[in-house]
Formats: sequence, C-alpha cells, structure tokens
Amino acid sequence: MKPKKALVLILLCAMFSFACKYVVLPEGIDSTSGGSKGWTAVATGVESIDDKLRIHLTIRNETNDWSAMTAAPDKPALLSVDANTTNCATVFVSSGGHRLAPGFQMRGYIGGTKTEPVTQLLYVECEGATLADGATLTVDYIYFTGQFNYYEPEANKRDGRLEVDLSALATDLTYPIATAVEGLLQPPDATLTAINDVALTLAKIERTSEGFRFSWKTANPGEYPSYVHIGNPPVIGADGIIYGLYEIPDLASVPITPAGGEAEWATEVAAPQNVAAPQETNSLIMLLSVESGKQRLYANYAIDLSGY
Repeated sequence: MKPKKALVLILLCAMFSFACKYVVLPEGIDSTSGGSKGWTAVATGVESIDDKLRIHLTIRNETNDWSAMTAAPDKPALLSVDANTTNCATVFVSSGGHRLAPGFQMRGYIGGTKTEPVTQLLYVECEGATLADGATLTVDYIYFTGQFNYYEPEANKRDGRLEVDLSALATDLTYPIATAVEGLLQPPDATLTAINDVALTLAKIERTSEGFRFSWKTANPGEYPSYVHIGNPPVIGADGIIYGLYEIPDLASVPITPAGGEAEWATEVAAPQNVAAPQETNSLIMLLSVESGKQRLYANYAIDLSGY
C-alpha cells in the first residue's frame, strides 16, 4: 500500500437481535452540543529508523458525527522547529476507509488486500530529521461526515489540518472511546430497522480461532422481497486498531429476504484473541453500516461487544 493513498469513503457495521429493543434509524449525531473540531491527533511515540524520524500517531474523531478521514493525497506532512521546516513524505494517517464513531480514537487499521492483509499503524516519517524541543507536526487531511451514500460518495467532504505538539507524548490513552457520547452504543440484542422496514438482528456471536463469526437474521414485513446490505462489519478493540479490510458495503454478498419471510447469513472478521481488554467495558465495538432509508444509503451503528 502506498503512503498517503486516499482511502475514500466508508462505512461501518452492525448487529442486533429480534425480540428485544428496536433501534430507530439515526438522523445523525446532534452537533449542537459542542463545536466540531474536525479530527485531532496526538503523538504516542518517536523513533529513529534508518536515518528517518518516525512519529507514531493516534487520531480522534471530534466532528460530532460518524466520519472517515485520510491525509491529503500527494501532500507531505511538515515537521517544524522554530523557523525550520522539514517535508515528511511518508504519511500513513487515515481511518482506513472506515467511518469511525464520534468520540472514538484509533491508531491503526487493516490494509493490503483480502489475500494479503497487513496491519497498518498510523505514523509519519521524516527523512534526515531529528526531534528538538518545540517541534510540531502538521498534516493536511480530508474527511467525510454522516451517512455514506454510494451515489454521492463525496457528500459532506471537508478539509482539515492536524497540528500535533511533539513536546509531550501521550502514553495513557484508552481505546477505542476517548469521549463517551450518550446513546451512541447499542447492545447486541437490539433490532435494527433497515431499508424497506426490514428488521435486522444479530442472532449469534462466536469466537473463532481467527477472530469472530457473526450470524445475522432479517425479517421482511413487506409485500416485496428486499436486500439488506451491511458489508462485512469490522471491529475496534482495546488496542485501537480497526480489524476488517474496508470495502463498500454492497460489495459483500447477502441473501434476499422474501416478502413476509426471513433470511440468514454470516460474516467473519479476523482479530487477535486479546482484542478486548479483560474486565473492561466498551473495549470491543463493532462498527456497523446498514442499508437504510433508501438503496445504497448506509446508516452507522456502534455495537458494544463487551464480554465477547
């Protein structure tokens, strides 16, 4: 994967169950409770590798909405000390194509390909640079907020700039939630209303040797058959890495739910056995995108998988 490749848009993933709570299609997160800061970042480590200064980063979604981001393509980051500036050509700063929930933070994602996935940590490398007191790192980026619309992939696109103070490293971060948003997390026993009022539930959660297997069920109350696309939902855990290679949700095959009938299928995601912190709540979250409202429009849900 090339540094700074624009990982355009994005979605997330969901789960829930039938005879439980109904989750109404979200209209978006209320942004009136505080001004949006866009995305922010902190440095978590600095090391020298082959005459390159590598700065490890954690990025945080402070847009007050679900959002995906990536470093501006073909634009170096800048390392500044007083009046001296160094171009940093290697920039891996991105949500990996995924929309991350508001108040969440991350430090890596799964990149590469389906056959050869790689864990991509977030960092910037500055060739020939050294760290000095008062240094700052600047990264220009683009980001998208709200629901993902396949037909308008660049809707709600904005520009931003990360200003990272390198004088103090952040060493006590908790993932994935930096700032809790009331009402954001949904339990795995909820029922989602998807496109055409089809009810989507997470029927079963299983640990596998490779990660997780999620069994899904849909029930269609309507007079016409319907597809409900959710992609292959990723998870983010206590290590701050989003597990699951991003792809547009409707690329994943799903069965059609017949009129007045039900459908079942399963998705899987590879993740380490220690992805969730033992005994900690909210340390494992599914990022779910559900086709809702109209065809190829995806609403986002954060499903709390604590205990799994």
